[in-house]
Amino acid sequence: MFKFAVAAMSLPIAFTASALADSAAGNACAANLTPDGQAIYTTTMAAKPTTQNQRDVLEKETRSLAMNNKIARGSARDNAIAAEACIKAALQ
Repeated sequence: MFKFAVAAMSLPIAFTASALADSAAGNACAANLTPDGQAIYTTTMAAKPTTQNQRDVLEKETRSLAMNNKIARGSARDNAIAAEACIKAALQ
């Protein structure tokens, strides 16, 4: 019984460590983005996307930033494509 309790308690710790390692990879990738790309990455990650909905969240957040003149509209697509690679790295 004790072994089961220890295993059950250590499982969330393992998942947390894995999540931190993944977000570190995404953050390292985002450091190489343009300021607009970094804004897209930060805003999208703040919305807590999953691997299933990350593309939809990315599009929604990029559109919102562009329409509110927070990022340049002309380069929004290119910056979103670059940010998407970092988001994928963070979610793996």
